[in-house]
Amino acid sequence: MAGETTTNSQSKATMSNSSNTNEVAVINTTEGQMVIAFWPEAAPNTVANFEKLAEKGFYDGTCFHRIIKGFMIQGGDPLTKDPAKEAQWGTGGPGYTIKAEFNNHSHQFGVISMARGADPNSAGSQFFICDGNASFLDHQYTAFGHLIKGDDVLRKIADTPVGPNAQGEMSKPQQRVGVVSIKIVPADAVK
Repeated sequence: MAGETTTNSQSKATMSNSSNTNEVAVINTTEGQMVIAFWPEAAPNTVANFEKLAEKGFYDGTCFHRIIKGFMIQGGDPLTKDPAKEAQWGTGGPGYTIKAEFNNHSHQFGVISMARGADPNSAGSQFFICDGNASFLDHQYTAFGHLIKGDDVLRKIADTPVGPNAQGEMSKPQQRVGVVSIKIVPADAVK
């Protein structure tokens, strides 16, 4: 995964284990809505961090800046809110990092996981949703939930035409795929 750097990589966030298995993330995008159910038993601090950022509106107005059909769509970089900072997209975060919580959930279609740099404990806010079998990432990235609604939206986003990014990887979307909002809601509120 492309790295995620932070302004203070020495600072490690400590999250309380306050995540609730009865909560889901509703990701409203410019292409439609996806709903994620969490795995707090496998990655409690990661889930709590994602929920905290979503509840603050941190992800609102960001975009999926890295798309590789058949592999994943990546978002969660606050720098993507500003088109003038496009050269830096993929490097932004919340200003802290969290400890990895590797677990036995496999990276398959619809699984959400944390993006990170070379250091396993360098994740902050960037995440990716698998668009296929990415089991080669198992036990190296923190999987923390899975798609329960919006498979068609994930596929539509993954089908976005891409060109080369600054490193030459064919993953730069040729049109903006925005994250309008991510809301944490009770699971029974989603039909």
